[in-house]
Amino acid sequence: MIDQYGRSINYLRVSITERCTLRCAYCRAAEGDCPKQAELAVEDFSRIAAVMASLGVSKIRVTGGEPLLRRDVAAIIRALRQTPGIAEVTLTSNAQQLPGIAAALKSSGLTRLNISIDSLNEDKYRHLTGGGSLSSVLAGIDEAIAAGLLPLKLNAVLMRGVNDDEIDDFIALTKSRPLDMRFIELMPMGDGTHTHKRVPNDEILAARPYLTPLPPRYPGQPSSDYGIAGHMGRIGLISPISHRFCGNCNRVRVMSDGMLRPCLGANSEVSLLPALQARGDALLRETIYNAIYHKPAEHAFADAGFSPTKTMSRIGG
Repeated sequence: MIDQYGRSINYLRVSITERCTLRCAYCRAAEGDCPKQAELAVEDFSRIAAVMASLGVSKIRVTGGEPLLRRDVAAIIRALRQTPGIAEVTLTSNAQQLPGIAAALKSSGLTRLNISIDSLNEDKYRHLTGGGSLSSVLAGIDEAIAAGLLPLKLNAVLMRGVNDDEIDDFIALTKSRPLDMRFIELMPMGDGTHTHKRVPNDEILAARPYLTPLPPRYPGQPSSDYGIAGHMGRIGLISPISHRFCGNCNRVRVMSDGMLRPCLGANSEVSLLPALQARGDALLRETIYNAIYHKPAEHAFADAGFSPTKTMSRIGG
């Protein structure tokens, strides 16, 4: 489907839960416990996927919260992957529950996996995530590679004076492993008190002239990719603040409560619940079509007075 600005929207991010085992500093540290909210059923996600596919969506990423907290996550993945027109189903996880199930996720139809990892120091990781286990993440990475969930992508949100001293340690992970190490600029989606610690990705490039530009893996990807001679993997820089990529954005988001958000960095949302409760899919298709068509031209992160109404975890970031 083509939106009002001529962008082809073929990528859906679907959050299947707001629940998470972690309280990351830049996301939901101030929220406290997140009780289980009303979450769409497997059948709802399947209907949404089918309508999205009829409008041209071919890729779906399953997110959260932490999607592995859903006991029916494999059933959701299977339903999405079996939808005619959907060629790829991927998942983003903090990997706390990943060890022991990577192969099963692959068998359910999962194509690839993204893993969040903001430090390679056990104590620092535990502090940044509000009690997470780095050893679980590292075990999950090894299992994901063994299961063939490739290319495996690791995501680190850099914060000045916190974990920016680990950049070269992160990069070293790509030496002998088939993974993409991606650095994401800190966005104003948490409590807003950490944005002064943002590390522009231009600083990473300026300090490492040996990074060589690589062609993107697919059209519309948010990262600019770089390689290093002799390394199996890639380095990806995702720069939503310093280098907006809105003109090439190809995605929309559906949250676990049935809200469709056309843009990550804007507060506008459309409820799909009335359409899901109606007979047939005509209303659902019309609702989704109109929301996608009116997707904003750009995010509002840098706009004066912009204040996000939800944290990253609540919008399937």
